[in-house]
Amino acid sequence: MLERRKPISISDAVEKVMKKKLPGESEFVSIDDCDNRYLAEDLTATHDVPHFNRSPYDGFALRSEDTKDASIANPLTFEVIEELGAGMVPGQQVKPFQAVRIMTGTQMPEECDAVIMLELTTESEVDGKKYITFKRALHKGENVSFKGEDAREGDILVTKGTLINPGVKAVLATFGYNLVPVAKKPVIGVFATGSELLEVNEPLQPGKIRNSNSYMISSQIIRSGADFIYYGKLKDEFEASFSAIQKALENVDLLITTGGVSVGDYDLMPDIYAKLGAEVLFNKVGMRPGSVTTVAALNGKLLFGLSGNPSACYVGFELFVRPIVRTMLFCKNAHLRKETGILKADFPKANPFTRFVRTRLSFDDGRLCVIPSGVDKSNIVMSLAGSNSLAVLPGGTRGFKEGDTVEILLLDDQDGSEWPW
Repeated sequence: MLERRKPISISDAVEKVMKKKLPGESEFVSIDDCDNRYLAEDLTATHDVPHFNRSPYDGFALRSEDTKDASIANPLTFEVIEELGAGMVPGQQVKPFQAVRIMTGTQMPEECDAVIMLELTTESEVDGKKYITFKRALHKGENVSFKGEDAREGDILVTKGTLINPGVKAVLATFGYNLVPVAKKPVIGVFATGSELLEVNEPLQPGKIRNSNSYMISSQIIRSGADFIYYGKLKDEFEASFSAIQKALENVDLLITTGGVSVGDYDLMPDIYAKLGAEVLFNKVGMRPGSVTTVAALNGKLLFGLSGNPSACYVGFELFVRPIVRTMLFCKNAHLRKETGILKADFPKANPFTRFVRTRLSFDDGRLCVIPSGVDKSNIVMSLAGSNSLAVLPGGTRGFKEGDTVEILLLDDQDGSEWPW
């Protein structure tokens, strides 16, 4: 007799998984190798920036009190006693009605408190001495970047769990982080199940299909911030599959199998979970695609049994695996980011389960819109290639029409959300 499964809600399923979340670990890597890693600690300023008063423009540093009488009717002329380029420090004391030629980013002379921009001056030379003439007064602090203006020592600049992008890397370099504290990448084992699977380089055969799920899942794992170990294909043989999974669990943080979670004679994963002694958190979810998604826990590790249908497998990973990975990477917003937008197609048929439609997100007259990226069936691969979002169509007794406002989950976004359900 086939097992009769009772579906649970998506929010209950996600909550059950998150209660079993694994703690993240940290490590130090060279700043040269930190791209696209996640900070394991808050990034703090190790010194003031700038750590000296400096000029934000090319111009002349001077004492503002000496300029108070300058006007169009009364131009003033100052002697230029020194020229300073970036990286140079003042060598002369600036006296009343004197100025220093200064370049952008250069340290200000101690006596000066303002900078007049180059284009507001006229330069001249008399008897080998250089002078500037100008026609306006300056205020104290005008055109000066003061010490600590950008950041103060001890300030939190970037928070723990942030993805290291080029801007964050610039901040790391600015504050001398040669070694960067990052979250250690979780390691996820991947098995594909089914005797019908062919490798990518094998020619098609009657009744066989190429193993696309493993490549798709491995790419999703990388996008989520984790590493993977592909253990290959499991044949529809119980003992061999059980032994392979049991051994793999010794070397990974999480384990994903694709296929084998339905209730057919050749779907072995439920029996493997039972023999392992794993706690099955759920084995059916009120969603399409991916209703047969199964998650189990064993000895502090999670086993994700995802559907063998490509779109169902894809959605199952994004909803259940990705949040666990992001939590282990110290991300506060571990789940997919949720927005609302306008549906650009009709879905007249009602469905008792919530549907996740693979969609392409765009803007139309400033409004967020989504249109299906292909045929909306769980066994269809092509709709995934053009998808950058999932339109969420709640289950119920009615369909949806073009122009309806729907919730959207963003797939390529890094901001995430704390809880979209």
